[in-house]
Amino acid sequence: MARIKAIRLLALKPTKSLYPADILVVLVAATLPWSTSLPAILLVFWVWAMAPATDLAAFSALMRRPICYLPVGFFALALVGTLWSSAPWPTRLYSVGPLAKFLALPLLIHQFQRSSRGSWVFAAFFISCTCLMIYSWIVTIEPQLALKPNAAYGVPIKNYIDQSHEFALCMIGILYVVIQDFRDRRFLRASLLAVITLAFFANMAFVVVSRTAMVAIPFMIAAIVMLHLPRRATAAVIGGALVLVFAVWAGSPGLRERAAKAVAEYQTYKEANAASSVGLRLEFWRKSLKFWSETPLIGHGTGSVKSLFEGAAAGETGASAEIIANPHNQTLYAAVQWGLLGVLVLYGIWLSHLLLFRGASLAHWIGLLVVAQNVLTSTFNSHLFDFVPGWIYVLGVGVAGGMVTTSKAPPSRNAALKA
Repeated sequence: MARIKAIRLLALKPTKSLYPADILVVLVAATLPWSTSLPAILLVFWVWAMAPATDLAAFSALMRRPICYLPVGFFALALVGTLWSSAPWPTRLYSVGPLAKFLALPLLIHQFQRSSRGSWVFAAFFISCTCLMIYSWIVTIEPQLALKPNAAYGVPIKNYIDQSHEFALCMIGILYVVIQDFRDRRFLRASLLAVITLAFFANMAFVVVSRTAMVAIPFMIAAIVMLHLPRRATAAVIGGALVLVFAVWAGSPGLRERAAKAVAEYQTYKEANAASSVGLRLEFWRKSLKFWSETPLIGHGTGSVKSLFEGAAAGETGASAEIIANPHNQTLYAAVQWGLLGVLVLYGIWLSHLLLFRGASLAHWIGLLVVAQNVLTSTFNSHLFDFVPGWIYVLGVGVAGGMVTTSKAPPSRNAALKA
């Protein structure tokens, strides 16, 4: 019997090395700041490379943990939600697509539980974003060098929301390495990375000002340092961050202009129902809450958002006449389509992943940062369903999650909880 059991276990072991799959994930991370089609193609090859390298017994055990079955369950809910939606079937099926990325998350965790190359993925993403940041400074001086036709100021490719999302993640994520390098007296690398960090921050403050990113960054810094630094160091870092914020506020006309514009947009929306950026978000949220109240438990079904806004816009003017398929809020996007059930699954995903990364290693730091950023920025966007921020979440949680589930790193001063 023991011999038969050993043969069965041997048959379940991977038949191929993880090296090809690891390299493909590294390439996905490196190309994600620059392209959408190339990472999508690479992910297809990654699935093909991982198929024979999967340990079925270990993967099955992993799927019994909420960090894996909740994201997969979210996709399943979207698929089942097509049955009670009133939207056309092509729209229903198209709306399932953005959630398909969650199927990759358990496989990534499984891969990097056994691979030692998770740091390669983080390094590739950081180096790629650093190159993009340098390019952003270049096109600020010479706009004609941008790859994107009619590119916005300082945005050579894609859009300012994705660019700011990436820069903020790199800026705060690399602080762990900077702190460790100073502690270990590796002053040259620490100084170089500190300069890069300041360059990211300066780009976001003086070149491409994203209100969402600038609102989220202080909360991200506070959450990270409180979990990973001693109390005295936490107070010093938060105090230094506040001084830096006030200095940037005083020295950045663009930041003050964006803030003043937000206040003005709110006032014109309240007084004249004007279709401004702030006004539209408030209008979308107001209508989404109304849609949710109509079917609070299971929502209107997958792909129903646009048709609901079309019906509500009939005969309206200004902001009330705008039609959209995305209410620019992750919670409301889930609530309108799948009701309270969808919200509970969404919050369960975030909570299980936050609890997973309560530790002291670099992987814990990055994983917690990725989840915290997504939770905060999803107040103003539906980032889990967007391509670039959504895949940043899946890659970040998948790679870091695989590393921490086998990590021997000591816990932070707050006791780690099992997700």
